[in-house]
Amino acid sequence: MKTKKHAGYYGSYGGRYVPEMLLPALTELEEAFLHFRREKSFQRELARLLSDYAGRPTPLYQAANLSRRAGGAEIHLKLEGLAHTGAHKINNVLGQILLAARMGKKQIIAETGAGQHGLATAAAAARFGLECRIFMGEIDMARQYPNVFFMRRMGADVIAVADGSRTLKDAVNAALKYWMENLTDSHYLLGSALGPHPYPLLVRSFQSVIGREVKKQLAKSRGRQADVLVACVGGGSNALGLFYPFLDQPKIRLIGVEAGGRGLQPGRHAARANNLGRVGIVQGYKSLFLQDDNGQVLPTHSISAGLDYAGIGPQLAELHDGKRVEFTTIDDREALTAFNELCRCEGIIPALESAHAVAQGLKTAAGLPADSIVVINVSGRGEKDLFITAPALEKDDWQAYLRRELNHEQ
Repeated sequence: MKTKKHAGYYGSYGGRYVPEMLLPALTELEEAFLHFRREKSFQRELARLLSDYAGRPTPLYQAANLSRRAGGAEIHLKLEGLAHTGAHKINNVLGQILLAARMGKKQIIAETGAGQHGLATAAAAARFGLECRIFMGEIDMARQYPNVFFMRRMGADVIAVADGSRTLKDAVNAALKYWMENLTDSHYLLGSALGPHPYPLLVRSFQSVIGREVKKQLAKSRGRQADVLVACVGGGSNALGLFYPFLDQPKIRLIGVEAGGRGLQPGRHAARANNLGRVGIVQGYKSLFLQDDNGQVLPTHSISAGLDYAGIGPQLAELHDGKRVEFTTIDDREALTAFNELCRCEGIIPALESAHAVAQGLKTAAGLPADSIVVINVSGRGEKDLFITAPALEKDDWQAYLRRELNHEQ
């Protein structure tokens, strides 16, 4: 295993802890990114794809009803769910797939939990005419079936992972294993700001379009910047995408919201910050992970499939230690309540991941003066979560619907 410290560290976190056979592929990817990101034709094509294909810029919506409900600060929602494929994931996917095409790769490999990264990857692979294999845990496939269905419609081979907890962690392991067996013509399109260097750098760079847009939109609409930015944190792609352009403005509070699940006992949540996680090296990088006393990764839980990963991105781990980002937890019940609140107050259906950020944003706004501005990153929309939210909120009606459908098929 490679353990030497090199570029790609964030404080003591990050790095590239991988088998020797992966080093050439990671070095090739790093060199290609550093070269093409400065190339004007690459920048123009990516900008065109983000605009014409992904639908950027996404709106920054002043949520007047939600603000009145909270009773404090003015709340604005960055509606990433209005981007093509329904979430922020398309930003990074388009950047990486354009990079892979410039590198001459023929096959795209990805992992997915909530399915939004997989859906975006399948869409972009179809757009570029590339083969696509997406690894997904069996449990996540069952609770995110709508995304699985549409990934297949776009030509992706969705591969069920039956190992371990059968969720995102195991999907990442399976995708990495397959990549190692197919390095020559394949690109592993990692969806979160984690993994071995250069992936945290790539994902942060391609996702920071979110924060750059927020800066411009608030300057135009309010003539100033926000007081608080709030985002949910799984691996960290949407949070860093929002936060990164504001890191050098210490007066702006940055709040990352982790999954409190069913409680903060081991195995019942996915919160790594605030002394709940331990420093470790997992899946090629050093960061904070939920581990037992023997260093084994603990099982996790969240009602949202995209927040139940046992590790956090290395840059967010550093920002946590340096107290630049505040980390909080929202449990399953609070997330469902916030889901309902946003639906009823504004007619916006958030992804359950985003509902965690909405719940914290409401709490934070309530304690601030009316002239304060809180921006919540609504990182995705919630139709994908129907198989979770419907039985949780309307169990009897949902079961009756499923019985009718089953009887109709028979």
